[in-house]
Amino acid sequence: MDIRNSVLVRRYKNFRNPSNVKTVFGSLIALILYFTFFFLPGEAYGLSGISLVEQRMVAIFLTAAVLWISEAIPTWCTSVLIIVVMLLTVSDSALWIFANDPSIADPSATPLGKTIDYKAIMACFADPVVMLFMGGFVLAIGVEKVGLDVAMAKFLLYPFGTRPAAVLAGFIIVTALFSAFISNTATAAMMLAFLAPVLRSMPSGNGSKGKIALAMAIPLGANIGGIATPIGTPPNGVAMKYLNDPDTISRLTEQGLPSSQVSFLEWCTAMTPITLLVLAIGWAVLLWMFPFKKGERIELKIEGGLRKGYKTWVVAITFALTIILWFTGEWNHLNANVVALVPICCLCLTGLLSKKDLEKINWSVLWMVAGGFALGLGFNKSGLAADLVNSIPFAQWSPLVVLISAGLICWLLSNFISNSATAALLIPILCAVGSGMGETLLAVGGLKTLLFGTAMAASLAMTLPISTPPNAIASSTGIISQVDMAKSGLTIGVIGAIVGYLLLIFVF
Repeated sequence: MDIRNSVLVRRYKNFRNPSNVKTVFGSLIALILYFTFFFLPGEAYGLSGISLVEQRMVAIFLTAAVLWISEAIPTWCTSVLIIVVMLLTVSDSALWIFANDPSIADPSATPLGKTIDYKAIMACFADPVVMLFMGGFVLAIGVEKVGLDVAMAKFLLYPFGTRPAAVLAGFIIVTALFSAFISNTATAAMMLAFLAPVLRSMPSGNGSKGKIALAMAIPLGANIGGIATPIGTPPNGVAMKYLNDPDTISRLTEQGLPSSQVSFLEWCTAMTPITLLVLAIGWAVLLWMFPFKKGERIELKIEGGLRKGYKTWVVAITFALTIILWFTGEWNHLNANVVALVPICCLCLTGLLSKKDLEKINWSVLWMVAGGFALGLGFNKSGLAADLVNSIPFAQWSPLVVLISAGLICWLLSNFISNSATAALLIPILCAVGSGMGETLLAVGGLKTLLFGTAMAASLAMTLPISTPPNAIASSTGIISQVDMAKSGLTIGVIGAIVGYLLLIFVF
């Protein structure tokens, strides 16, 4: 009896564990939503001519939204679930029970509609944008392996001297520069390793809040720096994917609207000035909120550096070549996604990339992005996106309201869940909405401004330790309180969004 009681108590405690409660209730709500919308009669949706395939896509989308927001299961698992369920229920290779068209036997029944090519769904795992991020991850692994990242950090931080305000600016700028091309999580971890001895050497309780400013410089630089390039953060890649999607370009062309196509260089040209301005604003906010004591000096001592040998030269040349090819795409006629395979090929052939190194690639992010692309594919190919646009008078909506609402919703969600998941949920819908607004959206810059702004809003969400991995890394130092992070993150986010949107609307 005692043993049984102890087992029951243990099981009860396990169930009461917050993560287990989240898994159980999040999954339960997702299942209820899925089956409810899966079996709802077509007329209940309020969309004229909705098909069974479109109805199933709505059910899949809502299920994914609940699972991503609640994090009942890992985000990448949700992406795999999306793809598998789509293959089983809405593809041209679906289970026989879902492949039958009931309207053949009963003309009054909801028709099956247009199924989706199963090869196209499976191809989301190897979408060109997924390859783009894989190339970025491989570059980061190579740079770290030969110590090039440490050597670059030493070189770049040296000119900022010992004045606290200058050192703070140095950490923000260098972190942002790395984050534009390397994973923001890896960048934050590396830069914090350089900063940790400085933080330990700074005395506490001497009237200076400079420690907090320096610790906050890491997430600020890592989060904002990612805005500058398409590979800086997954939401950028998702936005670029839909802007360059042939279906999107075709819909705009049919309406006589400018093409939404954007190159690597065009993205950087539009977003780098915004990145620099927001970084400058962030630097000023940190100095204002967490001032250093007058007369303070900061000595930086960064251990390590380049490893000697041919491998370092191979990585350095490959890194430089890849960046050059990305920025000169309009002249060399190479797509940025194709260029991303260059570092993978070079580092594999030269023996720099081993089997163990491949395991370091952030596969969960790649699978997460693939699931988002599968959702977008389902929206477009099933006809759901077109029905949504035709049923709702988006063209009558204020373009400014649509722009601000999209950014605000993305920012709010990204503070609590993965910004990759947020982008995967919102951008396919916003792409359909923007395409459906026609000339109306041109008043604020068109579809490019809408999706650029949404991606930017995802990176500006940094008010909580859980908002981004760099926030969590900085919070782990124990120097930053949640109140300090929320206060500075909110201020920088709001001012940055205002400045960013003004530049997108009136300049670009």
